[in-house]
Amino acid sequence: MVKVIMHGCNGHMGQVITDLIVKDENAQIVAGIDMADCRDNGYPVFTDIKACQVEADVMIDFSSFKATDGVLDYCVERQLPLVLCTTGLTEEQLDKMKECSQKVAILKSANMSLGINTLLKLLQDAAKVLATAGFDMEIVEKHHRLKCDAPSGTALALADSLNEAMDNQYHYVYDRSQVHQQRDDKEIGISAVRGGTIVGDHDVIFAGPDEVITFSHRAYSKAVFGKGAVEAAKYLAGKPAGLYDMQDVIG
Repeated sequence: MVKVIMHGCNGHMGQVITDLIVKDENAQIVAGIDMADCRDNGYPVFTDIKACQVEADVMIDFSSFKATDGVLDYCVERQLPLVLCTTGLTEEQLDKMKECSQKVAILKSANMSLGINTLLKLLQDAAKVLATAGFDMEIVEKHHRLKCDAPSGTALALADSLNEAMDNQYHYVYDRSQVHQQRDDKEIGISAVRGGTIVGDHDVIFAGPDEVITFSHRAYSKAVFGKGAVEAAKYLAGKPAGLYDMQDVIG
């Protein structure tokens, strides 16, 4: 039984993960940390991270980048493996995360979905065959109207996976409206759509002579990210210091 501390337990994703772990025979949330102790979760909730000294095997963090520095310090001090799901980290925080991973196990991924991370592996095999044969590669991502960043971190991770398969020979193009010329052979186009309540859609298009192959992923709820985080926590518990990602989990 993997014992989990849930940081950000009363946020939307914290509650999703709480519900998932209740049904998981191999994991248990033993404590939560959140600025607001506003509900009965079935486990103790601490409003001050330093006050939480409950014994655990791993922490899952789904909160705000504003809390990330404190979370990293806490996990290093307690030697508590960390599944870091919070997005929007600064370059300084990413550097600190890498430094802390030399002292404690940390898992960070651009997208916690098991489906997306499986797709990342499949795309590399596809690119080696199709891009080599002259197929153009394009990515179209769609998210809800409240999402501020574009393109999404997942779209960039997909592009990076394609590019890595091709020995990083490609460059990324985000906007063609000001470029009046034909498409370059060594480019990956990335287009962003924002509207409504779309949770997250990603299409990777291989367009070749007389045929098109499309890899698609649709997230219909944020539960897919929670499921990935739970699997990551079970994987990371007991691991030595180092920087891990979801590819390690599905591998």
